[in-house]
Amino acid sequence: MDVAIVGGGFTGLSSAYHLKQAEPDLRIAILESQVVGFGASGRNGGFNMTLFGLTLGITALRFGRRKARAAHLYMEKAVDLLHDLVGELNLDCDYEHRGFLRVATSEKYKARIQEEIELAHQLGLEGISWLDKHQLAREVNSPMYLGAWWEPRCGILNPAKLAWSWKDKLVPMGVDLYESTPVTDISKGSGKVLLDTPGGRVRADKVVMATNAWSHFFPGLRRKQIPVWTHIVLTEPISGRQFEQIGWQHRQGIEDARNLVHYYRLTADNRLLMGGRDVSLSSGTDMDRDLSPPVFDGLKKDVRQLFPVLKDIRFTHEWGGPVSVPLDMAPALGYLGDKNVVYSLGCVGHGVSLTHLNGKTLCDLVLERRTDLTDVFFVNRRTLPWPPGVLKNMAVKAIMRYMHWEDRRFDAPAVSGME
Repeated sequence: MDVAIVGGGFTGLSSAYHLKQAEPDLRIAILESQVVGFGASGRNGGFNMTLFGLTLGITALRFGRRKARAAHLYMEKAVDLLHDLVGELNLDCDYEHRGFLRVATSEKYKARIQEEIELAHQLGLEGISWLDKHQLAREVNSPMYLGAWWEPRCGILNPAKLAWSWKDKLVPMGVDLYESTPVTDISKGSGKVLLDTPGGRVRADKVVMATNAWSHFFPGLRRKQIPVWTHIVLTEPISGRQFEQIGWQHRQGIEDARNLVHYYRLTADNRLLMGGRDVSLSSGTDMDRDLSPPVFDGLKKDVRQLFPVLKDIRFTHEWGGPVSVPLDMAPALGYLGDKNVVYSLGCVGHGVSLTHLNGKTLCDLVLERRTDLTDVFFVNRRTLPWPPGVLKNMAVKAIMRYMHWEDRRFDAPAVSGME
């Protein structure tokens, strides 16, 4: 095998596609422990957006203003790449290129968003502007909105359908795709990378670790990230009368400005999908944190508070899934040890666009090509490791306590019900 890819999410699928495009004769296999799109790729909110890490301001604080600008420009390329791939390959995912609103639901959040917009303008970034309360009400009508960041460069999509559509495209291209095939061990021998699975051993010249929130199962990646679970609820279709009162005719994707954000959009059949509000954590290797009834109940309350016309709306689905979070809240990818193994992780919940461009970047790394993608600062960067054992748990709890405290302080008094 020329290239083995561990993980059948967007990172692995995109890597396989770009490797086949660059070198059609490569023998490529994707090894997925469950089914394609099982992880964050199939369970996220479905935003094709430019956000890198948590916020532009946090990226600038951690890496400097020049690198924050470079990160945003990389994400613009990522959004454009996915938009183009959907169109060129006719990927079936209910894609709509509708733009993005980051809404202010208190005066403190209004100030936070306006500071972010000012920073974006200082960095020379274009296509980002402020909508005041009255302008925003003509787009989406909520009694809680005080204004919004507006960015036309954003799409919404059905992420599970996108993953399944990628599978349908890659198999005819000659990519071998093995679902229900977990990789239990990785070693090296006779110049090859050896991947053990319950069904046998794969010998590959190069390996792509597209494991994201499952990366801590592999020794070389164990302390680079932790899994954090986000949760989502979905309503029944919104009626025409309800839709008329809410507005939202342009169907933008929406987030608020909390640390533990609310993110929401309309589906193709006009259901309201909302996720966020709070997260779930696990200790050790436990990955069974998908369901959180308290968060689901809180999200349903938040939907009704944002849009009072939906006070009697019925919720039909609820689910969750893990995202990959490095200690410094920023993505990382590059070589793992030597140039035979590459990795990507740390999308921090904003990975739909990022994973697709990272797949192209990983392709360049596998082929040992130096390009504008491989030269970005977060490729082969030194990550801050999560501390081991009890210290990690203490660090996570301390970070979460601070984020909750700041959200409560910023929520009050205008959104005291969304704590």
